[in-house]
Amino acid sequence: MAEDKRDVTQQNLRAARPASAPPQFLFWLVIGLFAIAITAAITGYLAYRGEGRLVALVPVGLAVVVLVPLLTIALAIIFRRTLPRAFALWLLLAFVILAIIGAFVGIGYYRDQLPPRYQTELITPLPFLRAFLPPTPVGGSVPTVIAPTGGPSALDLLLSDASATPEATAEPSATPTDRPPSATPTQQPATPTPEAEATLDPPTVEPTEVSVLPTTPPPTATPGSAAASAAFNLPVSAYNGGFRYDRQGWNNCGPANAAMVLSYYGWQGTQDDAAAYLKPDREDKNVSPGEIVRFINEQSFVRGLTRVGGDMNMIKAFVSAGFPVIVEVGGLLYEGDNWVGHYRTVVGYDDSQQVMLIYDTWLGIGDGNGITVSYDEFDSTWQPFNRIFIVVYEPDRESDVVRILGNLADVNLAAEHALEVAREEARTDPQNPFVWFNIGASLARLGRYDEAQHAFDEATRLRLPFRMLW
Repeated sequence: MAEDKRDVTQQNLRAARPASAPPQFLFWLVIGLFAIAITAAITGYLAYRGEGRLVALVPVGLAVVVLVPLLTIALAIIFRRTLPRAFALWLLLAFVILAIIGAFVGIGYYRDQLPPRYQTELITPLPFLRAFLPPTPVGGSVPTVIAPTGGPSALDLLLSDASATPEATAEPSATPTDRPPSATPTQQPATPTPEAEATLDPPTVEPTEVSVLPTTPPPTATPGSAAASAAFNLPVSAYNGGFRYDRQGWNNCGPANAAMVLSYYGWQGTQDDAAAYLKPDREDKNVSPGEIVRFINEQSFVRGLTRVGGDMNMIKAFVSAGFPVIVEVGGLLYEGDNWVGHYRTVVGYDDSQQVMLIYDTWLGIGDGNGITVSYDEFDSTWQPFNRIFIVVYEPDRESDVVRILGNLADVNLAAEHALEVAREEARTDPQNPFVWFNIGASLARLGRYDEAQHAFDEATRLRLPFRMLW
């Protein structure tokens, strides 16, 4: 009897409701979805404004994905008497099917279509996505190739002369260095041979020690150079403040470090300004030291210079003299990652603790004075890139930079020195692929391409990390 009364009451209510009124389920579903959308929009805006990265929207998106099905199913249960039988069950089944389809489509899009910068960013909040990244080369290294027969052996590369191209040394020259053949008159010995990575208006005056050398090829620059000879006069510690820290965006350590060192001199731009010049394609995987130097020389009021074959004493000499230095290093930025190349800015050092102070655009700045990196770790991560560095200076301090560089002020002497260092390291550690790569890179800088090819083949045979060629 009571059941009949309830049925009659519900029938009367339905009869009293205007024919055009929407079903209660649909009405409250629209209200709920509108509330979720407004809340998600406000929360997403605040999250993105706080972090400035799209990955900040991931928690908001996940919340929406969970709340919409829960709301729909909850309303279906509440208004089940006004809906077809088993409607909630069918609704749940529909959401399960949609979730499965969405997972397959989403994973496929993530793996094959999503730009790499977003792929990597999403791994932080969603670590399981790492399993769906495109596969890296087997073993994480550059695939080996069959080395051509003939030509110099690895041992030959360790024994040959460390000077520039044979053609250059065979040509009579009135200049004090063994640069490649050039029509440059003898009155202009100060201008180094242009090269892709030097990209500078070089110091206008060569070190006086070089200018008085005889015209025969000079000896290879010793590891000491001017910096090492003055090492005993360096302070125990030094620190340069005044940098504006700029945490890098995706694969943006080059522009971020460029912006950081320029901020030391009062430049007001950001890494985005630098990136617009250095890598207009945001998926560009690499910015070379030479490109950074070009940017500094063409887009700022200070000067930049890059050389290979640096050493710890030289870096400390620059820092103690008040010059910011960028170094290119290679290694693991965090546990579980693959080997990667990276730029760092050196802001100080402390001999008592045997550490360099680093502004790292990815790992941070520690307590504000820079993260500490031991001398051993600093040098071992610097080695893969031939100990290349960029020093940034005001034009009126060019002579100070030249004095610290010593023989390395000349690009060819710098390459010869780097070659000798790499050869010595290859003799003591012949299974290290990086030292062979450095031999090849130095030989290529000197125009000795046939020998460079064989050194690169040896480096590849020893398994270079696949990102080495980026």
